[in-house]
Amino acid sequence: MALKKFDAEKYLKDGAKTYSLRGEVEALVDRITAKEYDSVCMLGIGGTWAEWYPVVEVAKKYTDLPIYLENAGEFLVKNKKHITDKTLVFTSSASGNTMEILKAVKYCKDQGINVYGFTKDETTPLANLLTDPIYNACGDCEHSYLLYYFVMLRILKNRGEFPHYDRWADQMENLFKDLLAAREKFEPRAIEIAKTYAHEPYTMFTGSGVLWGETYLFTMCILEEMQWVRTKTVSSADFFHGPLELVDDRVPVFVIKGEDEYRPLDERVERFVKEHTKKAVIIDTKDYILDGIDDEFRVICSPMIITAILTERLAIHYEQNTGHSLEFRRYYRQFEY
Repeated sequence: MALKKFDAEKYLKDGAKTYSLRGEVEALVDRITAKEYDSVCMLGIGGTWAEWYPVVEVAKKYTDLPIYLENAGEFLVKNKKHITDKTLVFTSSASGNTMEILKAVKYCKDQGINVYGFTKDETTPLANLLTDPIYNACGDCEHSYLLYYFVMLRILKNRGEFPHYDRWADQMENLFKDLLAAREKFEPRAIEIAKTYAHEPYTMFTGSGVLWGETYLFTMCILEEMQWVRTKTVSSADFFHGPLELVDDRVPVFVIKGEDEYRPLDERVERFVKEHTKKAVIIDTKDYILDGIDDEFRVICSPMIITAILTERLAIHYEQNTGHSLEFRRYYRQFEY
C-alpha cells in the first residue's frame, strides 16, 4: 500500500545519511571517554527530552554509571551540583534555536563543562555553542534515536558493559528498511484508527518502560501541539491510581505495549480496558518484524517502531481527518512568552 504524504525513496536515502554518521559519533565518544569522567547527562526539552528517555532507560539496564536525563527548563532553575567538569553532557536541537537548550548549554560552558550534541547544520546558534557538534538535518525521530544510541551504547562498550555494540551497530544498517516495512504494514490500520478517533473530545494513552518517552512525545508534541487534540498520557503503572475511573464506553484508551520487563504492566492495562471500554486500541511492537536485527536488540529498537507507526504515520492520518495542518501553531514559537 502506498503511504500518504511519504517519500519512501527519500526516507531510505536519509536513513543512509544518518547511519553514515556512525563513524563520526564513535570517534567523538572514543576521544572523550579516553579522559576521566564520572557521569553522563542528557539535556533535552519536550520532544528531545522524550527522545533521550529510552536511550537512558536502555543504558541503565547495562550500567550503574550515574546517568542523568535533565529537562533543560528545569535544569536552569534547579540545583546542579551533580553536573561537573567530569560529566559527559550531550544535547540536541534540530532547529538549533530552542531557547531552554541554548541557555542550559551556555550555563555549562560558563562552568567550564563541555557539551556535545546534534543540530541540523553549522549555521544554528547551538552549533556555535557545542564542543565538536555533529550535523544531521534528517528530521524523523528514529534518526535521533539511532544517533543517541550510537553515543550511549558506545560509551558502554568502552566501559566493557555492552560488548555486543559492534554487532548491534552493524545491524542498524537494516533499520530504516525495517521501519519502512512497519509503516506499510500499519498504514491500513492508521487510516481506520484516525477516521474513528480523530474527533474524540478526550483520548487516553498508556505506555511504560523504554516506550514511555515516545508515548509522551506522540501525545504532547503531535496530538496536542500539532493537532489540538485533547489527550491524557499516563504510565501503565499509574493508570490504576486515578485514570482508570475515567474509563467507560465514551473514552478511547490506546495501550502502547513494549517488549521489556515492563510489558506485564501494559498487559494489565490491556485486560482492564478491553473489559471496560469499547474503544480500546492496542499497539504492540511485537507485531512488527525487524529483519536482519537480532531479537536481543528489539527492546532497543522498539521506540523507533512506535515513532514510525504513530508519530509519523498516524499523525498524517489524524491531519487528514481533522483538517488541521501539522505545520500550524497558534502559540508555539509564534511570539515571546
